[in-house]
Amino acid sequence: MTALSFRLIATEGAARCGEIVTPHGPVATPAFMPVGTQGTVKGLAPQTLRAAGADIVLSNTYHLMLRPGAERVAALGGLHAFMRWPHAILTDSGGFQVMSLSELRKIDEKGVTFRSHLDGAMVELSPERAVEIQALLGSDIAMQLDECVKLPATRADIERAMRLSLRWAERGRRVFAAKGGLFGIVQGGDDLGLRRESLRALVDIGFDGYAIGGLAVGESQEVTLRVVGEVAPALPAQSPRYLMGVGTPENLLDAVVRGVDMFDCVLPTRNGRHGVAFTRHGPVSLKNARHATDPRPLDEESNCAAARTYSRAYLHHLVKANEMLGAMLLSEINVAYYQELMAGLRIAIAQGRLADFAAEAKAGWAQGDLPPR
Repeated sequence: MTALSFRLIATEGAARCGEIVTPHGPVATPAFMPVGTQGTVKGLAPQTLRAAGADIVLSNTYHLMLRPGAERVAALGGLHAFMRWPHAILTDSGGFQVMSLSELRKIDEKGVTFRSHLDGAMVELSPERAVEIQALLGSDIAMQLDECVKLPATRADIERAMRLSLRWAERGRRVFAAKGGLFGIVQGGDDLGLRRESLRALVDIGFDGYAIGGLAVGESQEVTLRVVGEVAPALPAQSPRYLMGVGTPENLLDAVVRGVDMFDCVLPTRNGRHGVAFTRHGPVSLKNARHATDPRPLDEESNCAAARTYSRAYLHHLVKANEMLGAMLLSEINVAYYQELMAGLRIAIAQGRLADFAAEAKAGWAQGDLPPR
């Protein structure tokens, strides 16, 4: 018995709104998790994240294992105390690094051996060690270790990785003893038959929640939505459903319509650091010279004070001058916009007006980065 539970509040078609209860507080769903890989969301203090509306953040097992080390974090009171974030934390298992650091790792049945990108030291990560590290960090939601395959790939390679991930899932589940919950990860690439097989096997093992992994790794948006539309509604209704590593505001909306509850992506903060803001009217590139004399705020109706108060001209200046404040403000604005979108989706589902909300949101994004009138 874990201290993680999920309550379904309302549905509209396949879409759901609900609440995940974790040892560090509730998470309203649909939920977007800002990515704090190394125990920090780049450029944003914990209080800023909370003010933006975040209930939960994501950190990474592989990176924290290397620096500062899971045992050290545990000795310092766990990740919540270490990063001064008293709310929920989900930790990725390091499975994405199995793909992204493919030149620095070796996979076998036992697990993954990495050559550290920091100092070249050899580090082993097994399914058992992955959940042990996440327990030391004090994760509210831990993820099984899996192998993520970049697409396109051969069916043979996708099937091999999917079956290995299932064996690792069973091993991780067997030794999991943390206070939070453990999620299994549905793999199978773009092959719907393999996806269904992975899903059934994970449900038979039994997890506290289920993720759809192995997407946003090279496939088209059409393929992503086809897989999500097949997998998400087939996952247990009483468990949270998490789409890993996705994506743009439109990606999130399309996935919510198909039954997904949770998301993470580096896009809001990465784009913010590169001068791009997400708004109700689509993305705005503050590098564009026409913003240099524009006194308007990014969005006078935003819940985020930074989006309402700073002029486009000032944000353009910060970006062009490569000032740290520009990256910080745009990251804050973007995270707040993602949280505002999630809140709007929750309200729309509860009120039975998701289709109208989706149409209005897409019409707004289609306006693009319009010049002043």
